[in-house]
Amino acid sequence: MATLLIADRDPNERTGIGWLVSSYAIPFDRILTAGSMPETVQLLESEAPDVICIELDMIPKDGWDRLKQLARRFKPTVIVTTAEATFERAMQGIELNASDLWIKPQSPDHIRRVLTRCCRTVGQSRGEAEQAVEPKQPALSYRSLFLPQEASGGHLQLMLLQLENPKQHPLLLSFLDEFPFLEAPVLLPLSDLIVCVFSLAGEQPAQRLKQLGKRLLAEWEADHAEPLSLVVYDSHDPSISLNQKYLHARQALEIRFFKGYRQISVVEDKVDWVMIDPFLTPAEQRTWIDMLNDADREKIKQWMYQQFLNKEEPYPEPGLLRIRLTSILAQVRRFMKSYFLDQGALEERYHRVFETILYNPILYRIVQEFLLFLYEVMDSAKMHQENARADVIEQAIRYMEEHFRNPELRLEDVARHVDRSPAYFSSLLSKKQGSSYRQLLTAIRVKEAQRLLLDTKWPVQEIAEKTGFVNGNYFSKIFKEKTGTTPRSFRNRKKE
Repeated sequence: MATLLIADRDPNERTGIGWLVSSYAIPFDRILTAGSMPETVQLLESEAPDVICIELDMIPKDGWDRLKQLARRFKPTVIVTTAEATFERAMQGIELNASDLWIKPQSPDHIRRVLTRCCRTVGQSRGEAEQAVEPKQPALSYRSLFLPQEASGGHLQLMLLQLENPKQHPLLLSFLDEFPFLEAPVLLPLSDLIVCVFSLAGEQPAQRLKQLGKRLLAEWEADHAEPLSLVVYDSHDPSISLNQKYLHARQALEIRFFKGYRQISVVEDKVDWVMIDPFLTPAEQRTWIDMLNDADREKIKQWMYQQFLNKEEPYPEPGLLRIRLTSILAQVRRFMKSYFLDQGALEERYHRVFETILYNPILYRIVQEFLLFLYEVMDSAKMHQENARADVIEQAIRYMEEHFRNPELRLEDVARHVDRSPAYFSSLLSKKQGSSYRQLLTAIRVKEAQRLLLDTKWPVQEIAEKTGFVNGNYFSKIFKEKTGTTPRSFRNRKKE
């Protein structure tokens, strides 16, 4: 442990730096304070502090040489502070071989980082000195992590840290280097995570490590937006190797699949996943076909939530849940093909959802993206269905316009042409056109009769036959009902 001396004329400055050291648990075992040059000299000579934070403005001209002599004699790590950002103060800092210069007021975060670094430097210097006297235990390394027989893990605890974006791990490593650990871990950064190996003596090391993890997570999130996930691992089995602990802890990182980032998971053994049948049963397949055909958004949403979200330990094996999601996607694929939706932008969206299911690390994100895709598919199917219905009516009208001259043309004939039942076709026609089959057919015939009356000199009886009416009398009756005048009057009025 190290001793810190805070020498400043302002009692608030002394108290503030001392409070900062305690709040951030920077591992100085003693904090000394001095408010004048004589007190500073006395504490330097009697206590030989490892780190001294001294106000340059406090040093009188006749005390400068004395301070430099003491600094050369006791060799503390020196941090100088001043309210005057001048060249003279900078030169004084250089003469004291200061490790940092603080211009008042200085940010608490910068003070914390500098003091943490100084404390760690003191600890490393002491360790090197002790190494010359006592043989040191073999250092932990990547071999210890990856080779089963390389190192016993009985007295070691692990904390694994993983960011959502692995490219930001150098930033996380820098953060850990400056973090004020009471007992600094061995840091072993990997390509996709950072392993911290602790050797915590005393009772309940896992709980202490959990508290440390909470503080570490809170400080990380205070300054960084990148989501962080932590796993604390400490097995009660003294015979387990460090390699086995690492493998179990790495497996436990998969818990973020259910809990998301910004969480701490504490495990003491290998994660025991629940095995499930990942494929849909025939009954579930029928349920999905019905839900998709009915476009029942709420039922689909509730089904997905019940099956995949709000899970509690013991969790299902994540890989099996991904397979189950692809099994559902296969039913959606069949539905898309039945409506000819497997092309264009929707087809590209389908492939993106498939990749999301396979590779997205968080379950609730997969479910949300899947649901949005399902809603889009059902909306497209509905639109396709409405267009198809409109096409049916257009086909039917074209057929009637081509065959209205046949006096025996029936609803059944037209329905058969568009491959629909007579009842369904009649209902669809009324819904889309606002008229019955008989009314539409009559309107087509009367319209053609009007044209013939104006453009030809054919007798009314012949026009009746050519427009599908049974006889001239029936034609005249229907024509007057629809136009308000007889066929002869209609022809004569136009001539006039």
